[in-house]
Amino acid sequence: MTTPESDAVRATFAGIASRYDVTNHLLSGGLDFLWRRRLILAAKALVPAKVLDLATGSGDVALKLRNELPSEVDVTGLDFCLPMLREAERKRDIAGHSQESLQFLEGDCLDLPFDDESFDLLTIAFGLRNLVDRPRGLAEMLRVLRPGGSLLVLEFSQPYFWLKPLYYLYLRGVLPVLACLATGDRKAYEYLVASIAGFPARSCLADELIQAGFTDAVVTSMTGAIVVMHAAEK
Repeated sequence: MTTPESDAVRATFAGIASRYDVTNHLLSGGLDFLWRRRLILAAKALVPAKVLDLATGSGDVALKLRNELPSEVDVTGLDFCLPMLREAERKRDIAGHSQESLQFLEGDCLDLPFDDESFDLLTIAFGLRNLVDRPRGLAEMLRVLRPGGSLLVLEFSQPYFWLKPLYYLYLRGVLPVLACLATGDRKAYEYLVASIAGFPARSCLADELIQAGFTDAVVTSMTGAIVVMHAAEK
């Protein structure tokens, strides 16, 4: 299995930043709202005090966390693609949030610019599969998480066997065409297809989290396991 290159991933997302949200809603048939909602509900149940949303992209998860968590909770979004961060900041300003209540920072998941044990909740939605070195990224997440803290990973996965034929027909045959019509960039979404197809199944990712030093990796499958949420603790 090949891994993505950082510069290529950054360039891919920079090229579609302004159309990223609309295209995601279109390609998922609106299911991405439901998937992220499950993540937000899980985050709220943990009653965190300081939250870091990794690979925040256009800031959807970070903004929802800011909207639904108490005002005293510290929420930060981090991404290594500056055009995506600009979209996140634009959406934050439209929502009326201040920089103090929701900050967006440029940074790499493989070298997090935070001290050890800085956060009690980390979230990452549809970004883990883009890491060039996943074990290193998971090690960094463990480092900045406080003891007893949690990691919530929302990510595409390998669907149940009965759904696979139809899912991969859509993924490989239909999705790139729709993405090209929506964004004019078929190549970016061909990368998306390849990154999903090459990502570990839900049980394998749970094993990776345990191997990285996390405990209690609980798996929640959604939409026939097309998307899976892993909840792990330090």
